[in-house]
Amino acid sequence: MKLFVSIAASLLLFTSNMIKAQDKFTITAKVVNVTSEKGKVGFALYDKENFMKKPLAALEAKIKDGVSVVVFKNVKPGVYAVICYHDKNDNDVMDFAANGMPLEDFGSSNNVMNFGPPTFDTAKFSVTNKNVSLEIKF
Repeated sequence: MKLFVSIAASLLLFTSNMIKAQDKFTITAKVVNVTSEKGKVGFALYDKENFMKKPLAALEAKIKDGVSVVVFKNVKPGVYAVICYHDKNDNDVMDFAANGMPLEDFGSSNNVMNFGPPTFDTAKFSVTNKNVSLEIKF
């Protein structure tokens, strides 16, 4: 009987670890109101620790009919934020005027517009047990 319980416990633990190893999801981020099809849209995925620093993942997408879409794959459950911008001149950076005002449109998850850059608390969302779809507006 002890052998049976030991084997059953080992099998349960193995299966549980296997399921947890597969708990990775996708985040689909879609900007729906890009003002022109010039350039591309750059997207960055952050967690709280690296917010506005080096992103966990960075993707870019072309614009078609005012829409740009990317899919972040293999995302573990957690709390994240997405920031994106319209790189109109294809120079791979967000451009600013001399006074610090952005020259290119930008947005973030949850679509909260602050006077200033987005914050993690206003842009955060959770990935728990399913794929996530975000609609972002500039």
